[in-house]
Amino acid sequence: MTATVGPGRSRTRRITDSYSWSWIFYINIPVGLFAAGVTWIIYRDRKSPTRKAPIDIVGLRLLITWVASLQIMLDKRRDLDWFSSPVIVVLVIIAVIAFTFFVVWELTDDNPVVDLRFFSGHNFFGGTVAISVAYGVFFGNLVLLPQWMQQYLNYRSVDAGLVTAPIMGKVLPRSDARIIATMAFIGFAFVFWLRSKYVIEIDTWHLVLPTLLQGIPMAMFFVPLTAIVLSSLPPHKIPAAAGLSNFVLVFCGAVGTSLAGNAWDDRIALHHERLTEQANIYNPAFVQSIGMSQSALDIGTAQARGLFNFTVNLQAAMMGLNDIFLISAVIFVLIIPLIWIKKAAKGGGGGATSGAH
Repeated sequence: MTATVGPGRSRTRRITDSYSWSWIFYINIPVGLFAAGVTWIIYRDRKSPTRKAPIDIVGLRLLITWVASLQIMLDKRRDLDWFSSPVIVVLVIIAVIAFTFFVVWELTDDNPVVDLRFFSGHNFFGGTVAISVAYGVFFGNLVLLPQWMQQYLNYRSVDAGLVTAPIMGKVLPRSDARIIATMAFIGFAFVFWLRSKYVIEIDTWHLVLPTLLQGIPMAMFFVPLTAIVLSSLPPHKIPAAAGLSNFVLVFCGAVGTSLAGNAWDDRIALHHERLTEQANIYNPAFVQSIGMSQSALDIGTAQARGLFNFTVNLQAAMMGLNDIFLISAVIFVLIIPLIWIKKAAKGGGGGATSGAH
């Protein structure tokens, strides 16, 4: 992809390519401060009824403890070689103990920081699990795809971002939210199935096509599932339920990113091992291949073997990514029944649904 684009996009390219990826966050600081100032000016004189409730300090500390321990364990598990590391073992023990106490405390406290009783509702449970697992799978893949493009296809960071940028829809028909959400999951499954057919020699168009198609299920994803999650809840409980559902969604997104990255590493190692099983001096085909590389490129034996290993790495990474995409497609299909656990929820209007917007 060339740099012959508009001035705004050219500046974006200079920021990410000439500075570092962190600047895409720093550049939002003045915008955020401006937005906060405007919001304060508009709403500072508007008052609504408030009620002071005791803060669940114990529950909050337990929440931070088990979430942080679990996330660090997932991020570091491969670097520290899983349970052979005492650090991983300690993190798992802390996470399990803190989570156990957290559940017991939140179910018995009068003012829990996270009201777990919402999960007793079928719609809330099924909808929250469905949207969270789907988001975890989607976000994990969203992180892997540009990473693969940059490491193995030599795309620049901006070009990888442009290729994988989703296109969002804006219209949700007023119909059964379960039907729309099911269509979204089938659409995501189809997109990931298409991506599971990627090859090393793929061109930009075939990278972009699934992303364009992905815009269709994206438009039918969050709103109907949120409607399902919040349906059957009284209005005064909607804010707390929405907060809990959003926490689970964001948490699953973080977990999905960690699991997808580690799963990809594992699949790369597996495919690399399988592809090199016959790569030894006792295999005439391997020896002949090395000899042909030496003759064609006028290089030494060590360089020819290095080239062979580089080619195997490319292929192993591609095969590993295809595995992740295919598994993701299967997961989207398997979680569809969760949407249909109980009663229907309309995609537009109504008490709980309006809270979802």
